[in-house]
Amino acid sequence: MIKRIVKLTFQPDLVPDFMAIFEESKDKIRAFEGNLHLELLRDVAQQNVLFTLSHWEDEAALERYRQSELFQTTWAKTKVLFADKPQAWTLEGLKD
Repeated sequence: MIKRIVKLTFQPDLVPDFMAIFEESKDKIRAFEGNLHLELLRDVAQQNVLFTLSHWEDEAALERYRQSELFQTTWAKTKVLFADKPQAWTLEGLKD
């Protein structure tokens, strides 16, 4: 399993637009083959900085999602709302 964190910095007045996009797409993303978890988080100090945290079966599942029409359509609507370049990390858990 891998975890994907994406930092999204929006123009402050456009955060509600992103929230509507996320609401519309979250169940479709959660149902996408290989997705195990999806949640949306907000920076407590900067209300226009949001993060998505998703869990995927493996990197291939994440890549299939990134190449899908669902991602392409959602990303096209989202990227016009940014105030800064998004950042993404793909992580794997380590055992204690």
